[in-house]
Amino acid sequence: MHKLLVFVGLKLWFRESTPWLTERHGYDPTSAATKIGAEIAKAAKIKKVTKVAFDRSGFKYHGRVKALAEAAREGGLDF
Repeated sequence: MHKLLVFVGLKLWFRESTPWLTERHGYDPTSAATKIGAEIAKAAKIKKVTKVAFDRSGFKYHGRVKALAEAAREGGLDF
């Protein structure tokens, strides 16, 4: 199971998991990551956040990690 948690300071601001989108809504894992990245960007715009840090936690920058980052960038976030 892959989970994504986004914190602003010590407050949990956004959470999502790819199995929820893949199993219940029929997305493949890369499409699920793209949707999650877009949702993060949308939530950030509402909170007027534009600059973020992206921590891959040691994962290589490809596949789902890359899809999430690119969707967030397209949504207006600056890494």
